[in-house]
Amino acid sequence: MRSHDFDYEAQLFACARGEQAALRRLYDHESRWLLGVALRIVHRRELADEVLHEAFLQIWQKSATYNPALGSARGWIYSVVHHQAINVIRAQRSEASESDIDLENLPDNRPGLLEAYSKVREAGALHRCLELLDEQKRACILLAYVDGYSQSQIARHLACPLGTVKAWTRRGLMALKECLS
Repeated sequence: MRSHDFDYEAQLFACARGEQAALRRLYDHESRWLLGVALRIVHRRELADEVLHEAFLQIWQKSATYNPALGSARGWIYSVVHHQAINVIRAQRSEASESDIDLENLPDNRPGLLEAYSKVREAGALHRCLELLDEQKRACILLAYVDGYSQSQIARHLACPLGTVKAWTRRGLMALKECLS
């Protein structure tokens, strides 16, 4: 069954009613794509598997909180996986925080280390700014720049008009630019 023929909303509502078969249908239909999303964020298969497992637990437990007025059911499911993957990355970062790096005592023969540390710091700033965006703008930007979707693909993915996706992307990029400056 193709994604546009699959009724994500009905499956989420069925999950909210406690129908385990609906969760199985969601998993069977989307798990390979959701695993890909998690893998692109956490970069390790075993972590991506954990992310997917935890995300489906959250989908099951929080399906009643899904509100169709706020976006598509498929988008909601993907955002659950995305947020779970980001939480895993945050947990890893807190274990090896920036304060663990002693910039004063870096070896002189490793000039690339300072550059790498600078990139990590910039990525952290980008992540903080992305978190400040509302869910729709963040989803548009991540789908475009992380997953490589075109704006028309994003519109189909989020079940939104193309003009809306273009506006969200533009406003989100402007907000990121302001946050990062």
